Amino acid sequence: MINKESVNKARSLYYGFLSKMFVFTTSDERYAGVNEALEVMIQNPIDENSGEALKEIQAFLTTCGQEALIQEYDDIFHNPAYKVVRNTASYYDEGVESGHQRLAVKNFLAKTKIRRNENYFKENEDSVGFIFTFMHELIELIMQDQKEYANIQHCLFTEVINPFVDEFIINVYEHPMSKAYKSIAIVLNAFVAFERMYFEVAKPPMKEKIRVVKPVEVISGAEARRRAENKAKKEADKAKKTVEV
Repeated sequence: MINKESVNKARSLYYGFLSKMFVFTTSDERYAGVNEALEVMIQNPIDENSGEALKEIQAFLTTCGQEALIQEYDDIFHNPAYKVVRNTASYYDEGVESGHQRLAVKNFLAKTKIRRNENYFKENEDSVGFIFTFMHELIELIMQDQKEYANIQHCLFTEVINPFVDEFIINVYEHPMSKAYKSIAIVLNAFVAFERMYFEVAKPPMKEKIRVVKPVEVISGAEARRRAENKAKKEADKAKKTVEV
């Protein structure tokens, strides 16, 4: 049985660090405190694997700098040249952005004094970065003896984070541009395993993907024949030009 009060400071540190890794912002303070957090986490890692991953993140920042981390983030989450990693709970739950999970997070927010700063947080409330920030803030309030927030953090993890986070981690880890983020995915995976023990909740089975399917275009027989004739004519013209050359 985990002594919950004794580990809340470490949990807050991890959520604070992870929020900075996944929040999209143009703020100059984007990575404030990251180096200090890494130093602490490296000294007391969750396990050996994540300890090595933390060292790799630190080495990446030291060698390549914050701009390289920002570029990698953009390549993974925003660059259309690759299959971007979706980062909202709603997408993994329903296959659409701004779905039921966004409403769920907004409802949890409404029960607290925490509010989303729209100047800093550009993405939806159920984005990974915001959810992690929200959890960080909840833990900070709980550590200030505001125990009424303990149930909200439990619900936020079990109902919103736990169902989709494994698929998100895999997508980040397997992305072709993941270098530092491969290590970040390892740290997140270890931390999620710890959180499941903390909340005494099981890892859910990977559910079958549900995605929005575009409606099939319905055309008449005459239109189908017209399209087939046009296609045949184009192919004949192409073949004729090839022969002439």
